[in-house]
Amino acid sequence: MASDSSFDVVSKVDRQEVDNALNQAAKEIAQRYDFKDVGASIAWSGDSIVMAANSEERVLAVLDVFQTKLIKRGVSLKAIDTGDGEPKSFGKEYRLTGSLKEGLSSENAKKVAKLIRDEGPKGVKSVIQGEEVRVSSKSRDELQTVIALLKGADDIDAALQFVNYR
Repeated sequence: MASDSSFDVVSKVDRQEVDNALNQAAKEIAQRYDFKDVGASIAWSGDSIVMAANSEERVLAVLDVFQTKLIKRGVSLKAIDTGDGEPKSFGKEYRLTGSLKEGLSSENAKKVAKLIRDEGPKGVKSVIQGEEVRVSSKSRDELQTVIALLKGADDIDAALQFVNYR
């Protein structure tokens, strides 16, 4: 009797990679000519990331530089939540605050389980366990199919990782 194979679907962010991307972005912003004399900056403020400049366009340009660095370091852009993405005015300065999204929300966990149930192979079972979803099946090939299905899913608003594959 072969035992079930399984893996967990989680949403975790490597803070060290985000920190490295933020430091690279800050270095580039300090050196680039188009960011001179606009007060552009990016820094940690507690657990959130604060981007600032003297115009909305420059703040969005800082965000673009940061997102580019995140992509190069292999961090999903779905892991950063900037709210509505519109810079807010603070006196003569515009700011945009972003936070890291970790853990699958119950809503996203339900979306993952429903997607597996509706579009996945028939022998696959999914169970929501707190902030993760355990997926199990008798066939490892079916689990590979589920991973490919979840990687291609656009309606899940979380950066998904697949861990504990056994």
